[in-house]
Amino acid sequence: MHSLADSIESMEQLATVWRAMVLDREPDADVRDLPGIAVRWADCRFAFWNCVTLTDVGADAVLLKQRMSEAAEIMRAKERSGFLWVFEDLLDEEARAALGTAAEQAGLEHAFPGTGMAVDLLPVPGPSHPDLTFVRVTTDEQLRAYADLNSRAYGFPLEDGRDGLVGSTLWKEQVHAYLGLRDGVPVTCAATVQAEGRLFVVLVATDPQWERRGYGESVTRKALYEGARDTGLTRATLHATVAGAPVYPRIGFKPNSPIHFYTLKG
Repeated sequence: MHSLADSIESMEQLATVWRAMVLDREPDADVRDLPGIAVRWADCRFAFWNCVTLTDVGADAVLLKQRMSEAAEIMRAKERSGFLWVFEDLLDEEARAALGTAAEQAGLEHAFPGTGMAVDLLPVPGPSHPDLTFVRVTTDEQLRAYADLNSRAYGFPLEDGRDGLVGSTLWKEQVHAYLGLRDGVPVTCAATVQAEGRLFVVLVATDPQWERRGYGESVTRKALYEGARDTGLTRATLHATVAGAPVYPRIGFKPNSPIHFYTLKG
C-alpha cells in the first residue's frame, strides 16, 4: 500500500493538467467536476485527451459500482472514444477487490495498466546522450513531429495524434516540450508542464525502432531540467505506462498508486 497522500496528489495532478490540455484543444470541451468524477473530455481523435477519472477518496464497493456506472454513461454520450482512469489506492480494500466486477457491470473493459509516480529530487543534472541533440518545440512542424512520435509509440493513426497537438499555442509557449534528434531526425520526445507547484511529465514517447537505447530517459531528463530551471519547481509527477515504468525510477521517480485504464466494451 502506498501513501494515500501521494495517490490523491496523482489524481489531482491528472485533473489539473488535463483541464488545460483539453480546453486547449476544444474551448467547448466537457470539463466538469462532478461528485466523485472529474470529466476532462475534448472529444477529439487523440484518445488520451478524452478522460474521466474517479475522485472519491476511500470509496467502498457500493460507491465504486455507482461511480463506474456513471462514468460509463458519460463516455457513451461522447462521439469519440476515451478512457476512464481509476487510481487503485483511492479505493478501500473491498472496492479494490470488486473493481473487475464493477467494470464488467458498467459495460467497461480493462485497456491497460499504469502507475502514478513522483520525485523530489529536482533539480536534475543537465542530460546528455552521445546519439542525441535536443530542441525545444516552438513550431507547428516540430509539434507535428512530437505528435507523430506519440502515435507511433502508442499505436495510434498519425491523424489521431495530430488532432491532439498540432496548432496548439499552449504546447509551443507554455509546455517545456523537447524532441531528441538523431542525425537531425526526431526519434524521442518528452514534455513537462507546470501544475499546482509541480512539474508534470507528459507524453513521453520514442520511435519503436529506436527503443532501448536510453533515448526516452535522456529526453525526459532534458524536459525536467529545463522545466525546473525555468520555474524553480523541485517536485515532479507523472503517470507511467508499462513501457515507461522501468525508465523513470532511474531518474529518481518512486511509484505510488497503480492506475487502471478502462474503455467502453465493443
